[in-house]
Amino acid sequence: MAHLLIFGLGYTAARIAAAVQARGWQVTATGSAGDIAFADRAGVLAALDKATHILSSVPPDRASGGDPVLDAYGAGPEGFGADKALFYLSSTGVYGDRQGAWVDEATPTIAQSGEGRRNARAEADLAWLRLDARVFRLPGIYGPGRSALDRVREGKARRIDLPDQVFSRVHVDDIASGVVAALERHAPAGAYNLGDDLPCSGNEVTEHACRLLGLPLPKLESLEEANLSEMARGFYAENRRVANGKAKRVLGWEPAYPTYVEGLSELV
Repeated sequence: MAHLLIFGLGYTAARIAAAVQARGWQVTATGSAGDIAFADRAGVLAALDKATHILSSVPPDRASGGDPVLDAYGAGPEGFGADKALFYLSSTGVYGDRQGAWVDEATPTIAQSGEGRRNARAEADLAWLRLDARVFRLPGIYGPGRSALDRVREGKARRIDLPDQVFSRVHVDDIASGVVAALERHAPAGAYNLGDDLPCSGNEVTEHACRLLGLPLPKLESLEEANLSEMARGFYAENRRVANGKAKRVLGWEPAYPTYVEGLSELV
C-alpha cells in the first residue's frame, strides 16, 4: 500500500492528506494535528521506514536558511533513501520582485539578498531539488476559513493604493489536486508552479468579496497610511505573475477554481 509521510500537517497539508486518504493511501504525519511529534525520532524513523512517499510542508528557518526536516532526517544512513518519492511545498516568493512580469519554473530563484524569509525558502527549495524532489511553488493560498470573504466579514480587509501591484493565488483544494496528480502520475522531479489563471491585484479580490457579501468597501489607503506589519509590507513590495503551464502540461492538472471568481463563489 502507498504510504505518505507528511512533515508538518498544517492547513494545506491536511487537505492533501484527506485527498490521498480518499484514494486509499495510508498517511502518517508530524505536527500538533498529526500522529507523531517531529522531535520523536524513533517514531519518525519508524514512519520513514514504512513510507513510500514523503511530503514536507515545514518552512525553513528564517535566520539560518536551513531546512528543519532535511537537517533532522534527510542526511546520514537513516535519511531519505532513493526508494522514497520526495515532495516539498515551497513558495513563489523564491522568484522575488519581477515588477509585474510573468515568471515560470525556468526563472532564476532569488536567494542572494533581500528579505530573509524569501531567501530561506529559496535555499530550501534548491536543496529539495538537489534531492530530486517534486517542488510545488505556491502563491497566495486561500480556501475555507482563509479568504478575502473572511477578512471582509471580520473587518480586516484592506485596500492599498498600489495600482500596478499584482500577484497570483491558488485555492487550497487546487494545491491538493496538483499534488495528487504528481503522486499518481509519478511525475518527474523538478519545480511546478501551482497558481490560478488570473493574476490580479488584491484590491480586485477584496472588492469582489464585498460585492458577494453586500458589504461596503474598505477605504483606499496608501502603503504608509495602512501601517502594515513587516511581513505584509514585504508582500506588497513584490509584484509578479506566475505561469502555471508546466503543471498543466506535465501533470495534466487543471484548477477547479481557475480564478478568484469561481473560488470565492464556492466559498460564499
